[in-house]
Amino acid sequence: MARSVNQVILMGNLTRDPELRQTPNGQNVCGFSIALNRSYRDSNGEWQEATDYVDIVAWGPLGERVSQYLSKGRRILVQGRLQSRSWEQEGQKRSKVEVLANDVTFLDGRGESAGEDTPTTSKSKPGKKEDSKEDKDVVIEDVGDEPINLDDIPF
Repeated sequence: MARSVNQVILMGNLTRDPELRQTPNGQNVCGFSIALNRSYRDSNGEWQEATDYVDIVAWGPLGERVSQYLSKGRRILVQGRLQSRSWEQEGQKRSKVEVLANDVTFLDGRGESAGEDTPTTSKSKPGKKEDSKEDKDVVIEDVGDEPINLDDIPF
């Protein structure tokens, strides 16, 4: 029998803060949703904007990291597979297709939301080059023996 391929790669923005839960056996699971924006031409040739919403599930340590570092509005890249599930609710059968995440890449820095233009360095030192909106060169600073502030790390 031939094997099937079930792989998705999606890039979008979180529509709400991730929700971390635990299953009865203690396994962490994180649920969140992303918005996927697209443009298309309608029958009159006019450009239209549309948004699709996709539910994502991340298990274990991946779900913990998503819950800890991501929030509504953040831009991410999700790699995973489609998964369908069904259940009965109030006597009616329900079903849902969602993405089971294998990997989540954080695409913008900590505290950055979609569309924000933030500097590449969070602190400047005297005598060091500062970046501006016109000059986006990455500045690499020698911190010497100074401790590294974890809030300055963008992921």
